[in-house]
Amino acid sequence: MPKVLPVAAIAVASSLLLTGCFASGATGAADSAVSGDKRIRVAMMQPPRSALSPLSDDAFKLSRWSTAETLVKLDAEGNARPALAEKWRRTTRLSWEFTIRNGVRFHDGTPLTAAAVARSLTAAATASPKPRILDGVGLTVEARGDTVTVSTAEADPLVPERMSSPQLSVLAAKAYRGKTVNPVGAGTGAFVLTKVNGTSSATLDRNEHYWGGAAKAPGIDVTFVPDSTARAAALRSGEADIVESVPVSQASLLDEKQITEVPMPRTNTLYLNTSKGAFKDASLRAAARRAVDAQVLVDGVYEGRADVAEGLLGPALPWAKERKGRTAATAPGKPDGASITIGTFTDRAELPEVAATLQQQLQKAGFEVKLEVREYANIETDALAGTFDAFVLSRATVLDSGDPAAYLYSDFASDGSFNIAQLSDPAVDKALRKAAGTPSGDARRAAVLAAETAVLNTDAAIPMLHERVIQGDAAHVVDSAKDPRERELVTVDTHIK
Repeated sequence: MPKVLPVAAIAVASSLLLTGCFASGATGAADSAVSGDKRIRVAMMQPPRSALSPLSDDAFKLSRWSTAETLVKLDAEGNARPALAEKWRRTTRLSWEFTIRNGVRFHDGTPLTAAAVARSLTAAATASPKPRILDGVGLTVEARGDTVTVSTAEADPLVPERMSSPQLSVLAAKAYRGKTVNPVGAGTGAFVLTKVNGTSSATLDRNEHYWGGAAKAPGIDVTFVPDSTARAAALRSGEADIVESVPVSQASLLDEKQITEVPMPRTNTLYLNTSKGAFKDASLRAAARRAVDAQVLVDGVYEGRADVAEGLLGPALPWAKERKGRTAATAPGKPDGASITIGTFTDRAELPEVAATLQQQLQKAGFEVKLEVREYANIETDALAGTFDAFVLSRATVLDSGDPAAYLYSDFASDGSFNIAQLSDPAVDKALRKAAGTPSGDARRAAVLAAETAVLNTDAAIPMLHERVIQGDAAHVVDSAKDPRERELVTVDTHIK
């Protein structure tokens, strides 16, 4: 059977022609290896959407390649631990002081200073749009000696955890030119990003002067392969060493020793447009909820490699089992042929099939259903603008701060930056504000679950299943990261034996 790793263990530990896609025998600035002399060839799922700007979701690529770093990182339990900041403390109700690590240099040779940290964080805080980790957060930063003071407009108990988001990576001054942020040669991590070929590939070389010790691999050669069949074929043919997000349909074609199922805090959800169209009617949203049979999706589309969702938060968060669930269910109405369009994207191979199955289920319930399927880069803008009546999305629920409150706010607050459901509900907003302001611990978890319940009560989102992302590693890969938060992939210890 394929390896299935528990979350705690994990945290510790377009067809394309494949020939010529991956660098063969490529060498970077470091020709001598610390442990092994072979570069690591990685097939990534999604191409960069914003030229690898850390202020976008591309930041997670920079993090997974160990090239851009943040002030803190998260441990297996989601607690903040030192990274570019050696320590921190809360100085006032609104302010936190971070002491910057000594002896760190950016890839261009300039030193990491408190002023450099302040510049990067200020660029994120003043960006338009802001990184979603800063949704609802008025953040200002001031450098003082070897410390930075991070202040928020309202008391925020999660400032340290927020600082772990890859979207708040600290880069050298050269990266910032007007509104553009270019990470090439500007990070502090174990690998130097030396070249980016648009949306096709990227090259990284070992940072021989990395503050955390030189990496074991001499470099990383990344190719972006949106086509899922091509990604899996790259592993089978030996063209890739590590393959991100192997689709369920391809898993059975690979050697079981090459597969690791990673239980992810990722939920496959049907978002319903609450502002216009058929699903402005709460009773029709309830009718859609009743029509969706998630077990069919798990058994059929995911071949049993997923878990039926009981809520928005899945088994990667064990405490989510304490939820009350929906407490104010609306009575389902009669669709009577109501016309709806469901949108989704091809980048995750299962989603078009999920949408097709939902089309059948909703048609059986009395809806008239059309599908619109594109690549994510070509559909995101329309999804956020409320173009579709419904949208199928695979969504990471603790991606940014390690805390699901940020995800819930982003997706369901009236002013959330990723509010595909176009939801504007006072009860939801109130619950989200309470969750965001509650200190870490049991009380915060209870507040988060109450906010989840408030969202579920609106039927603005129908959680269907929780995914187990499948990662493929060639037999000669040593110590690649299997990270449920999708922040790590190639680390200082990863190499080819």
